[in-house]
Amino acid sequence: MKSTRKGLRDGDLFKDTYERLNCAACEKVLKKQNDPDKVYSVRICPECEAEFKELR
Repeated sequence: MKSTRKGLRDGDLFKDTYERLNCAACEKVLKKQNDPDKVYSVRICPECEAEFKELR
């Protein structure tokens, strides 16, 4: 699982005009899944189910 920053650098993610993270393959807005036991949140593409972690 890549981080969101690395996904932006590699071209797997992009930000739209409202600064939302989007999947480059599907062009869908990523959903956020928070786990209270983890230090990071998981961002998931609803269509291709690619996962990226994001530090809180």
